[in-house]
Amino acid sequence: MMKKYEYLEHTADAKFRAFGKTMEEAFSNAALAMFGIITDTEKIEPNVEKRVEVEGEDLSQVLYEYLDELLFQLDTTNFLLNEIKELKIEKADAGYTLEALARGDIYKRGNKKYQVSGNIKSMTYSDMLVEDMPEKCMVQVVVDI
Repeated sequence: MMKKYEYLEHTADAKFRAFGKTMEEAFSNAALAMFGIITDTEKIEPNVEKRVEVEGEDLSQVLYEYLDELLFQLDTTNFLLNEIKELKIEKADAGYTLEALARGDIYKRGNKKYQVSGNIKSMTYSDMLVEDMPEKCMVQVVVDI
C-alpha cells in the first residue's frame, strides 16, 4: 500500500510530499499532510462540509490555490480537515479547474475536543513540485509556519 504523505526536513518552514495513484488522490493527500502539521486529521469529526473551487494556469498554480483556499477556511472559520471527497481536476480553456468537497469540523479555541498545535502562516511556491509518473503521482509543498 502506498503511503499518503511524508514530511521532509526544512530549516524554517514545513515541507512535505503527498502521493497518489492519480493526481486527484495526491492533491487530496496534500491537504491531509498540510493539516497534519497542526492536528491529527483522523481525530477530526466530519461534521462540516466546505466546497472548494479554484483554477490555475497549470497544476502547480491549482495546487497552490487549492491549499491556500483551505488555509483561508482555517484562518477565517477555524475549519479543521478530516477528509477530501469528490475532488476533480479538469483541463479548461485557460489551464485547469479543481472542485472538491472538504469535510471536517470547526475548532473552538479553548475547547479540548481537538488538539491543535502550531500555526500555518501561508502557502509558498518554494520547492513546489507536481509530478505525474506512470505508476504514481507526487506533489511537494512548502508552507510557512
